[in-house]
Amino acid sequence: MNLILDIGNTSTKVAFYDKGKKMSSVRLSEYDRDELEAELSGLVIEKAIISSTRVIPEFILSLLFQRIPYVHVLSYKSRFPFGIEYDTPETLGTDRIAAIAGAYNLFPGAELLVIDAGTALTFEFLSENIYRGGNISPGIAMRFKALNSFTEQLPLISAKDDYSFPGRNTADAIRAGVISGVVYEINEYIRTFEKNRAYYKIVLTGGDGIFIKERIDYQITYLPDVVTDGLNYILEYNAE
Repeated sequence: MNLILDIGNTSTKVAFYDKGKKMSSVRLSEYDRDELEAELSGLVIEKAIISSTRVIPEFILSLLFQRIPYVHVLSYKSRFPFGIEYDTPETLGTDRIAAIAGAYNLFPGAELLVIDAGTALTFEFLSENIYRGGNISPGIAMRFKALNSFTEQLPLISAKDDYSFPGRNTADAIRAGVISGVVYEINEYIRTFEKNRAYYKIVLTGGDGIFIKERIDYQITYLPDVVTDGLNYILEYNAE
């Protein structure tokens, strides 16, 4: 069995894979060594991979290296089944490259646009088996927070389905502006990406993906586990 640790900006996802399939997963906001040991209790873990957008806590490294025969810490120095065309690979987020790897494994030979609607809204591009780079902009929650933080009167609100368009009150004006802005942004990326491409796939993932997937005008594939799928794929690829 494989252990996947995806340490993000706001939470950590712990997933278990066996023979290429996800068996279970849990998302944790805060945890310590005892909690992680409890998750691993009674399991025979042969391989593990750690992907992190921040400094990896020392207790994770010591615990995993003590208990698991093969542990891979994902970085730009890892082996990938495709080329990477990026000027500063050392700054490339491991979650971003894992999302591309997950889609690459599912759709071999396809040109890929992978959209991750999470804390940040990211767009990753792969063509001719080469990762060409990507774009990053603020995610939905970040946009709400920015409007509240950088103004004196705009309230901090959250996303919900029921709002007027155009907004007939301040809360709805913010919701309509932020959510529509994100959707318009995604639609335009897809429209541009589709030009002159014969075989391509557009993949959507991320915590806000389920909220916005029905609002997108184009055919997409919603894969909430594409990052952990990609991490498991990279783990097996590097363990060979």
